[in-house]
Amino acid sequence: MKKTLIGLALAAAATVSAFAAGYPEKTVTMVVPFPPGGSTDAIARVLAQKLPEKLGGNWIVDNKPGATGTIGAAFVKRAAPDGYTLFVSSLGPFVIAPHLIKGVQYDALKDLDPITIAVQAPNVLVVPNSSPDQTLADLLAHLKKSPGKVSFASSGNGSSDHLSAELLWQQTGTEGLHVPYKGGGPAITDVLGGQVDAAFVNINSIIGHIKSGKVRALAISSEKRSPLLPQLPTLAEQGVKGAEVESWQAVAGPKGLSPEIKNKLATAMAAILNDPSVKSKLVEQGFEIVADTPEHFAKFQAAEYARWKKLIEARHITAD
Repeated sequence: MKKTLIGLALAAAATVSAFAAGYPEKTVTMVVPFPPGGSTDAIARVLAQKLPEKLGGNWIVDNKPGATGTIGAAFVKRAAPDGYTLFVSSLGPFVIAPHLIKGVQYDALKDLDPITIAVQAPNVLVVPNSSPDQTLADLLAHLKKSPGKVSFASSGNGSSDHLSAELLWQQTGTEGLHVPYKGGGPAITDVLGGQVDAAFVNINSIIGHIKSGKVRALAISSEKRSPLLPQLPTLAEQGVKGAEVESWQAVAGPKGLSPEIKNKLATAMAAILNDPSVKSKLVEQGFEIVADTPEHFAKFQAAEYARWKKLIEARHITAD
């Protein structure tokens, strides 16, 4: 009996390895839980275009927006864990939305198999050119003088730009007025027009407006200065500790992916993202290449999940 069981186990392992070696044998669908045109969609399409060169097969992007990305995440959870349905998303559905939305139809830590964090990018704190606040110190003084009245735009409740503002207020003992928009585009438009006082905006969405002088940048949310904006100091350099935020885009699959397929995908995606022709374009847009392993992604997700849960509960943030 023991020899039979060992034989069956070895045969199963050989079958899995053979399956991974031949993968993909049919179309792979990369589910993006947001509309076309955003940062996450752009990363998914870069990968979908290049993966046939690395692994063969046909790769398509399927946009399934709604409910802060949780509809797409729940769809992937229900898919077969065979590597033919993947999830490409920003951090929201992985570590933020589960704390904000009641009745989410998946467990972010248990129902998705991490593959790789593709890229990350910091947020930049900006104010309109018409703002009297010339520095971060000016803005903080403004917040303390008028608590709850200085307006901060965001791309939506629970977005990384919203939580960047919440962290700033928490770490400085101040309070602003959160103004959520339905997406980053409308929020940026109102910052440019001076309808709101300030905003944290993803660097790749705002860098063009900063360089053209349409908005004034006061700080960056990363641990170190960005090579794209080397003169812009970090929040920490200006005395605001513990408010570092990096937005990120990552790839996962339904729980139960074989280690062979996970590693095959992570290795191929790392090669694509670090290819000089791809990397240079992404870096120019403000992205930093991460391309980590499934194991590192899992540990990072758990830490981020706990961090945002603590902030959301402490600040009483809701999706409403």
